[in-house]
Amino acid sequence: MAATHAFWLAGRQATGEETLDVTSPWDGRLVGKVAVPTDAQVEEAVAAAYAVRDEFAATPAHVRAAALDHVSRRLVERTEEIARLISAENGKPMKWARGEVGRAVSVFRFAAEESRRFNGGEAQRLDTDAGGAGRLALTRRFPRGVVLGIAPFNFPLNLCAHKIAPAIAVGAPIILKPAPATPLSGLLIGELLAETELPVGSWSVLPVANDRMPTLVQDERLPVISFTGSDKVGFAIMDSVPRKHCTLELGGNGAAVVLADYASEKDLDWAATRIGTFSNYQGGQSCISVQRVVADASLYERLVPKIVAAVEAQVTGDPSDDATDVGPLVSEDAAKRVEAWVDEAVQAGARLLAGGKRDGASYAPTVLADVPADVTISCEEVFGPVLTLSQVDGEDAAFDTVNDSKYGLQAGVFTHDVQAAFRAHRALEVGGVIVGDVPSYRADQMPYGGVKQSGVGREGVRFAMDDYTYERVMVFTGLAL
Repeated sequence: MAATHAFWLAGRQATGEETLDVTSPWDGRLVGKVAVPTDAQVEEAVAAAYAVRDEFAATPAHVRAAALDHVSRRLVERTEEIARLISAENGKPMKWARGEVGRAVSVFRFAAEESRRFNGGEAQRLDTDAGGAGRLALTRRFPRGVVLGIAPFNFPLNLCAHKIAPAIAVGAPIILKPAPATPLSGLLIGELLAETELPVGSWSVLPVANDRMPTLVQDERLPVISFTGSDKVGFAIMDSVPRKHCTLELGGNGAAVVLADYASEKDLDWAATRIGTFSNYQGGQSCISVQRVVADASLYERLVPKIVAAVEAQVTGDPSDDATDVGPLVSEDAAKRVEAWVDEAVQAGARLLAGGKRDGASYAPTVLADVPADVTISCEEVFGPVLTLSQVDGEDAAFDTVNDSKYGLQAGVFTHDVQAAFRAHRALEVGGVIVGDVPSYRADQMPYGGVKQSGVGREGVRFAMDDYTYERVMVFTGLAL
């Protein structure tokens, strides 16, 4: 029988009155049972975090850094075990699951490094005007309060890390809610945190159901909300608590632009390989996976067969097999939704160049061309292994096509022209422009986030630390400057 996993309440293990089954999207087997906290236990966790907020904010940097370093090292030691856990609960192929563990290792290490140098204070002379003679301002950052971190299923370890590590680094208590479909990876982080000397109550990992979230969201003791998920849910959260500080990392429909100068066979082979891989990695269940290719008409006919070949070369199947590139989606319902969107597009006139088949929770890597602008897959985030192709005349038309979307997370621009790269940086309405590659590149220390309906605020360890804190100035008077 699968083990029952306790949750983490104010730093200690606890069990509730009910359990949640975690099943494999690949074969439906029971991966584990998770204890679900009662309302009273959730209240206990929130009260503990609120009570310890001042103590935790005053914790020496070396204590917080040591805890973060410890988690980073332990993740390294247990990489294979954790990767198999991610693969089992999420359906992610092992090659990508191992990569996710490696990224979480870096997130905790970056947070340890940043915690040691964060908040040193910035001094500013105020005697630049006569009224400020003898005055000096010292500005430091302080935690806004307890963080409610709400993580999604698609990166069940690393996106939990992106909530927890910056909070610990700045001394902000955190209540983490992992996704109900994939809670085991978040609970494992709790296991590693329990090995540290962080103050009691400074963190909890609570696998509560989504329908219990409004109570937590509304709780005034949790002034900071960091949410990763759909735009619909994210903005509903923000609208419901307009006086809270919300960071929203939401959806996207990432575009890869191939400009006219990127025209050699070597160029097109590279672009096609990257597009084929990153339209399908994580089963397309990444906010920055390639959903749209916008190619200059001068090279479109040469590029399309290369992309189709790269997509068809993706190995699909059992996520526990090291050879597998594309596993199942998180559920059969998710695959049925993708199937419905593709069928709608084809019925409206889109050409199916590859894929288009569903098998349970798995959906074949798919390429569509000539997709009408008004079908769902042109307007929404597909969150599945589906790629649409379009051709345009010139750079301006390419950038306009990218911007013709309610989303604005990241875009990739394949070009050798430095001036074109800077024009893209200025023109594209996105949070990040990746030059010479797909929009799917993310380094965990860089600022990451979007505009329009792709979100508010930025993650990336240092940038999340800024988001979890606010500036407080202190003015000294009567100094001989």
